[in-house]
Order: sequence, then structure tokens, then C-alpha cells
Amino acid sequence: MPNHESESRKEESWSPDVQLPSLEGIRDASLRIRKHQIVTPLVRSELLSNAFGADVWLKNETVSPVASFKLRGALTALLRSKERGLLTGAVSSSTGNHGQGVAYAARLLDVPCTIFLPEKANPVKRAMIEALGASVHEVGRDVDEAKDEAMTFCDKHEYVFVDDGENVDVIEGAGTVGLEVAESLNSVDYLVVPMGAATFVSGCGAAMKTLQPKAKVVAVQAKGSAALHDSFHAGRPIARDVDTIAEGLTTRIPPTHALTAMLKFVDDAWLTDDEAMLSSVRTLMECAHVLVEPAGAATTAAAWKRRAELVGKRVVLVLSGANIAPKHLQAAISSPPTFSLGELSSE
Repeated sequence: MPNHESESRKEESWSPDVQLPSLEGIRDASLRIRKHQIVTPLVRSELLSNAFGADVWLKNETVSPVASFKLRGALTALLRSKERGLLTGAVSSSTGNHGQGVAYAARLLDVPCTIFLPEKANPVKRAMIEALGASVHEVGRDVDEAKDEAMTFCDKHEYVFVDDGENVDVIEGAGTVGLEVAESLNSVDYLVVPMGAATFVSGCGAAMKTLQPKAKVVAVQAKGSAALHDSFHAGRPIARDVDTIAEGLTTRIPPTHALTAMLKFVDDAWLTDDEAMLSSVRTLMECAHVLVEPAGAATTAAAWKRRAELVGKRVVLVLSGANIAPKHLQAAISSPPTFSLGELSSE
């Protein structure tokens, strides 16, 4: 449960000295990764726009070599590490998508890669990491315990640790998504971004708030993993246990770097639940013809719950990834849709 004694933001009481992402750094990242990561589609959804009573656009990050946005940050970090003469190998911890990004980037740069996943990891994501040539270790009950093992391994081998949460290069690489939205679509009212470690939303926020300062940048996390949501609203780190099917939205211990950037560049944080995400997976298949994992459907699910405040607004929902486990795909197909297409046609 949220810590209700600190619902108001208290940024002045917690302000670590970390390097924040910048528009210049995000543009540099965009130039570095462009050879390997296309500008992803940003498409208006007619059916979602009708349902929401808003101008709804989908930023589709499933169109990537690893079917998620994670290649952007991983590749930026490793390319910059290589430029600094530090890159002999890559290590990271992940629930899956970040690990795929690091593995793909390491293969591009021809360096060894080792990824630490929590136990019982998404089998689709694990298989892809291994297919990309990385060594995989499953350790610990969650990504934070896997991270402890990964950092020990990294120190022993003197490789580069690609930290999803404490690395400004990763944040700026992820922020290229926000840059693409801000530069291609005018007058955005809401940019809604899924949140695991806050790397993605803080990078997108840095780009969007610099180029379109009137836009509201909103993070969405799972109710069963609300550490960053609760930390944002309290203005300080708050750890929370993890219990959600959306592994892409999980963090037990808030990373200092990403949370600091989030407090600077993000306007609000919302929660959604597993059932709503599964319904939105189905709805996005039916209405947008896009397959996403539960984390990728989180923005649609959370925005639907808040749709009254979005009426008449231009809203961009970021679909972060498509690496859905088979059991979750089956559950999504069996779930009721977020809204009925029949109801839309009868209005």
C-alpha cells in the first residue's frame, strides 16, 4: 500500500547530485543509434480516439530488432563506452527486455555479454537473449537480487555494467522515443509512458518537456509493483514488493538516478492492474492490430481509467514492447476488452 503519510511531493528533502539527461545528449544518442534503430511508427488510432473522445496516437516501440524500446538505451551506453575505451564486455540485470537490448548491442560491437535474470523469467525474453549470443544466469526472486549478482560478476571480469536506472547514457538513449514524438507531432497534451525503473519515462520527459513544455508527461506502473509510483508522489525513494504479471514494470528498489530525473521531468504517475492490462492487450490487438505484452498495454489501461480528463486532448500512448509470454497471451485473448466495439458502432 502507498505510504499515505507522505502523499505530497517533497523534492527539497531528497535531491541527489546526479547527471540529468539533456536534449543535447538525447539528440546525440539518436544520431548514434539511427543505423540500427529506425524511427518507430507514430500512428493515430481512429477506434481508440472514438472510444476516448480524444485524439489518440500510438507510439509503437514493438518495431525494433528486440521488439521493445530497450535497444535504444543499451546501444547508446555501449557505443559511448567504446568511445571512452572502456568496452571489453557487457553485463546487465533485467527482467528480459533490457537484457535483449544489451545482448543485441554487445553482438553488434563484438564483445562478450552476460545477462542476469530473476528466477522464472519470461521464457520468450530468455530465449531471445540466448539467441543473441549472451550467457544467461537466473538468480534471485526479482531483478534487484539479480542485479546484486550481476554487479559482482561484472567487477570480477572488469566489464561494463549497463545499468537500467543508474546510467544517464541509458536514460538518454531511451529518451530518443520522446524526441521522436516531440519532433513529429505538434501540440501534444499528454505523453503516457510505461514505467519499470523510470529510465524510459525520465528520458522521454527530458525531451518532451524541453521541446513541448506544455505537454504533460505521465508514467504508468503496475499496482503490484508501485515503488517508483509511490516514490514519485512522495518525492523520495520508497521500496515496494513485486507481485504483477507485467515484468517490464517491476522495480522493488527505486534507482536514484532515474528517480531524480523523473522528479525533474515527469508531471504525474498513474497505476494500473493486471486485469486491465490483459484487457488492453486484447483491445490493442483488435483496435490497433498491434500485439503487446502487459507492460506495453499499461498506458492504454491506465489512460482508459482516467479518460474523463483526457476528453478533447491530444494523447500519445507509448506501446513499449511485444515480448509476451504465451500464458499471458492466452489470458489476454480470454479477457473482456477494455471497451466494446459494438458500443462504438452504435453511438
